[in-house]
Amino acid sequence: MVSIVIKNGHIINENRIFVSDILIKNGRIEKIAPHIDGINAQEIDASGKYIIPGIIDDQVHFREPGLTHKATIRSESRAAVAGAVTSFMEMPNTNPPATTIQKLEQKYDIASQHSLANYSFFMGVTNENAAEVLQADKNNICGIKIFMGSSTGDMLVENPKTLEQIFCNAQMLIAIHSENDTIVKANLEKAKQKYGTNIPPQAHAEIRNEKACFAMTEYAISIAKKCSTKLHVLHISTEDELVFFTNQLPLKNKNITAEVCIHHLWFDSSDYDTLGNLIKWNPAIKDAKHKKALWDALLDDRLDIIATDHAPHTWDEKQQPYLQAPSGGPLVQHSLNVMLEFYHQGKISLEKIVDKMCHKPAQLFDINQRGFIREGYKADLAIVDIHHQWMVQKSNILYHCGWSAFENKTFTGKVTHTFINGNIAFADNKIIEFGAGERLKFDR
Repeated sequence: MVSIVIKNGHIINENRIFVSDILIKNGRIEKIAPHIDGINAQEIDASGKYIIPGIIDDQVHFREPGLTHKATIRSESRAAVAGAVTSFMEMPNTNPPATTIQKLEQKYDIASQHSLANYSFFMGVTNENAAEVLQADKNNICGIKIFMGSSTGDMLVENPKTLEQIFCNAQMLIAIHSENDTIVKANLEKAKQKYGTNIPPQAHAEIRNEKACFAMTEYAISIAKKCSTKLHVLHISTEDELVFFTNQLPLKNKNITAEVCIHHLWFDSSDYDTLGNLIKWNPAIKDAKHKKALWDALLDDRLDIIATDHAPHTWDEKQQPYLQAPSGGPLVQHSLNVMLEFYHQGKISLEKIVDKMCHKPAQLFDINQRGFIREGYKADLAIVDIHHQWMVQKSNILYHCGWSAFENKTFTGKVTHTFINGNIAFADNKIIEFGAGERLKFDR
């Protein structure tokens, strides 16, 4: 493994920005100092650029096994690396779903051979597999995922005894998709009565409305409090739910935490007019008042981390009528670009972006020696030119599905280099196939 010295970069780390050099050796950050000279190492000049810890995305759907016409672990990890995402946590609703330890380990086997980024996979819950879920090794997987609301796939868990058994006995974080399925189904029937089978995409926010989100989040948190569960509510999309989360405690002392996703910060319901099913996600993108409330909660730390819920489908699938078009879309390559755009708009600081996308995911999931620029930590890093302008076009989209809701959008800020475990994985707009990422480990 080649030693590397990154020179003169503006390091963004732990609420500071400072100019320093970084020595990478044997896959780790060997030294951080103002001047590192006289070292037999490859030198990269980062003058005028910024160095961040690798982004850790706690919610992606890379579709393998079984759904590889949409994406593969290899294709989406390549897209992730191009966007400075060096570690990902992937959801269990593949085909077959990862609802046994054996099936979960099969996904790890695929990733060990094909993932450019570091990886972990959630163990999925059904109404019948609680006993096996509770046998999973808390130090070897990122967490347990429960679909408390039906989304893509067929993994809705609605048995109260199963939920309480998992919540009260889990030895690791439980992450949930939170929508009340009864309310969603009733709203869908109302939409069918109103529109027939020609439901417009704009109705998605009415069908999967704030009442559905609030009701299930309230229910899940009531169980979590009863059982003292470490509960993480994924992709918060409503102002209403924010009442359940606090900024009065440091993250390490929170049992109830929450995530906000890129699409809920960027889009609102007015965008359905131009983008239609391309921005059909579950939970739904809602009106602008919810987006504003999410921003307020992100900045005051009621919302703990930023993720993508990267969930690609083919272009043809998304062009179907509303009732047939699946929910979800690709995001992992462009999440940092979106946040840098917000930085240039004056909405968020660079330090806050790094805190929410790098530090906090590492802390929340107790990830071993990643998420920070510290001596001795794994050398997962990205160099970013925050002033470079570029346009998202089909020619530079790396998702297997080949499209993005940001196509033809000009962003200010571009990743120039990404390092995975000390290896250069992306440079000069090219993926460098150095080998596989590593399985994440957890200190619990």
